[in-house]
Formats: sequence, structure tokens, C-alpha cells
Amino acid sequence: MRAPNRDGRVPILEYHLIADSDSRWGRGWRHFAQDLQLLYDRGYRPVTVSQLVDRSFDLPPGTSPVVFTFDDASPGQFRYIERDGKLEVDSTSALGIWLAFHARHPDWGNRATFCMLPAAAAGHAFFGDRGVQGQQTAWRLKKVKYLAELGFELCDHTLWHAELDRYSDAVVQEQIARGMMAIDSAVPGYRVRTFALPLGVWPKNRALAKSGSWTDPRTGRVYRYDFDAILEVAGGPNRSPYDPKFDPLRLQRIQVYDGELIRVLDMLDRTRMRYVAGAETHRAGAAGR
Repeated sequence: MRAPNRDGRVPILEYHLIADSDSRWGRGWRHFAQDLQLLYDRGYRPVTVSQLVDRSFDLPPGTSPVVFTFDDASPGQFRYIERDGKLEVDSTSALGIWLAFHARHPDWGNRATFCMLPAAAAGHAFFGDRGVQGQQTAWRLKKVKYLAELGFELCDHTLWHAELDRYSDAVVQEQIARGMMAIDSAVPGYRVRTFALPLGVWPKNRALAKSGSWTDPRTGRVYRYDFDAILEVAGGPNRSPYDPKFDPLRLQRIQVYDGELIRVLDMLDRTRMRYVAGAETHRAGAAGR
């Protein structure tokens, strides 16, 4: 068994397109399935961003946390197939692959963070609309609700992937608040705790990435947001949440493409910088559930 290392680093993985083949911003679905097996075999278990921030993950001693994040809500991440009037999760979508892996490995929980766009182009609208990859607009909210029911974390990524440094404070707050509102439309009362910066770009007023408000001009209702975690686009493995320098409002991520995942895992093992849970973490996580 690996020796405990509560001060070690934690990788936050970043996926975008899940497709038939790899690209700079895409992962072939077969390789995505291999990623899950690789991480499992090397003793990693998934936790959400919120669980990492709260230090509420319950991991067996000797294993390590890994955070999966999925950006942009494209159909390859969660695609339905309609058969005989019933909807089935496409087995080649990220969710289909994940659920099949979970069925074979029950200790691989439904713990990942989906950073979603509700109104972007080219099907990036709650996992597909308007016939893109066969996805119907009417299925959008059903998908978001299903993810929450399974235990996955829902994350705000703005309304349509606006590069926030290009816009006024008012537009920045509208983009973020309306992204959160869309999630609430699918899962009323859901507390959105995590925000992913589109392209990793901060607004000119950086404080607005964490908290702000927008007033709906049609109703006069004020919508407020206040996040506990902010995801950047790049960087490397994060500090342990037990490290005094851990900053949940500047979480770095690892983009998974080519051989980057293996390179990072090998580096963490070679340098002994890998977070490894001990019995103390296991008890603390269990008590916090």
C-alpha cells in the first residue's frame, strides 16, 4: 500500500469534446475509456470539485483523488439514443462509458464536474440541441437533471462561452448569472458552487468571477451568484486542500490530450508529489457524508 501523503498534489483533469478520434480539444471515446482504466489501475478514485474544496472525499487508504471536469456541454459528453420510444444513454458518450465503468467497478463513483453552456452554438447547449448529433432540444433539461440525480456536480461556464475580458461588468454578470439560472431551470434550488472561466480568461473586474448579480429586465427579479471554486484552463496538479496555500478560487487543470495524462501521473509518482489518502482521511470523509 502507498504511504499516506496528505500534502501531495491532486490532478484536475479537463475534457472537452469526446469524439471518434483525438484532437487538440478532443479525446477519442476509446481513449477516454482507457483513461478511466488507467487511473483506476494506478489507484485513483474520482471526486468532484466541491468535494475537493470541502475535503469531504471518502477514499480508501492508499488511493488518491482525481477530479474530472467536462467543459462546454457537447453531445459527445452526454448523448441520448432513442429506441422504441425510450431514451438510452449512448454507450460511446462520456457518460455512457462512465456508467458502464461504474457498473464494473462500484468503487468508481459517479463523481465528476460538468461545466455547462446552456445556449452556445454547434450543439454546445446542455449536451445538444436542434438535431446536432441526433439530439433534440426537448432533451436538454432532462439531461442536466439526470446528471444531478446520478450524483455528478453541475458547474457554471457562462451562457454561451463569452470571453469575459471583452465585456462590461454588466454583461459579465449577466453571462454568469444566466448560466446559473439555466441550471436552476433543470434542477430547481440546485446550489451551483463551481465556475469555469471560458478559455481561462478572467473578467477585467476579477472579483465578478466569484460573485455578482444580474437583474432580469422582464421581471425585475435579481439573480445572485457566489461561487466557492473557480476553474482555470491550464497549469498542473493542484496543491492539497490541506495545504495552507491551496486556493479554491484559482484551481489549475490538466488538459487531457496525446500522452499528457500518463506524463502527469508518472511525474507525480516519480517525484513523490502525489496525494495519497490515509486512514485519517477515510474517517474524516465518512463523517462528513
